[in-house]
Amino acid sequence: MTWVVALLAAVVALVAGGCGDDGAEPGASREATLVLDFAPNAAHAPLYLARERGLFERRGARVEIRAPGASTDAPKLLSAGRADFAILDIQDLAIARERGLDLVAVAPLVNRPLAAVLSRVPPAALAGARVGVTGLPSDDAVLDTVLRGAGVDPGAPERVTIGFQSVAALAAGRVDAATAFRNAEAVELRRRGVPLRVLGVERFGAPPYPELVVVTRGETARSEPELVEAVAAAIEEGAAAVRSEPEAGLDALLAAVAGLDRETQAAQLEVVRDALGGEFDREVLERWARWAAERGIVTDPPDVAAAFPR
Repeated sequence: MTWVVALLAAVVALVAGGCGDDGAEPGASREATLVLDFAPNAAHAPLYLARERGLFERRGARVEIRAPGASTDAPKLLSAGRADFAILDIQDLAIARERGLDLVAVAPLVNRPLAAVLSRVPPAALAGARVGVTGLPSDDAVLDTVLRGAGVDPGAPERVTIGFQSVAALAAGRVDAATAFRNAEAVELRRRGVPLRVLGVERFGAPPYPELVVVTRGETARSEPELVEAVAAAIEEGAAAVRSEPEAGLDALLAAVAGLDRETQAAQLEVVRDALGGEFDREVLERWARWAAERGIVTDPPDVAAAFPR
């Protein structure tokens, strides 16, 4: 019977070898980490709903969603191989690539600009206003675009660096306007009853670029296209579900993240809901690349074909 034992041993060895070097069983989900761009909020509802409904696992991916310690964490974690995917502001993707990081966008999460100037005064009155900015290059790009579109000399307002304190500064009247996001600071200011105008950057000359994008390493996109496709498809299905079932998206977000206020998140979701998911528009991306360089976010226009390979 020694030949039987030998045959069984050969079969066992063949099966074990077919499982791969990592010992994973055939068909097992690939574990992946996704880092958010900011603290969890309504814009991330598609991710949490996709995870809750098993949309990632259905496609062979088991995705862990992590909040960043700081807004600059995601590019660093991606490039260091400590995360597989991240949500980035499209301007941060451009800056990261210009600094030599091999990062690519594989899907939009929010396919319209969220950046805006929040103003207590009419656009024309910004010429003599105090305007708060964080100090980031993208802030100046947004402000310059809004001012030019309103017929105001970009050098006319007094620019005040306020960091990320636009809500407090506008509420207290320390500035007349500030760069911020319509889905976050604008919602909070309106909740506090502060009168303001939301001057969306695309209304004043910027292309309607996707604000938040799903990003991975170029190497991951090249070596694991099935994983990238699985994650992108699951996020798009989650986005479509939130667009049609916003309450389900809120339920998934609030169940996963303790301490969020439902009323606030519902108001934020109302702002982004129709812009969740979708597809990249190449013509818009080319216009955005030129705009980003013209406004000083980056030195040269990003290579759209390289940065958005899907």
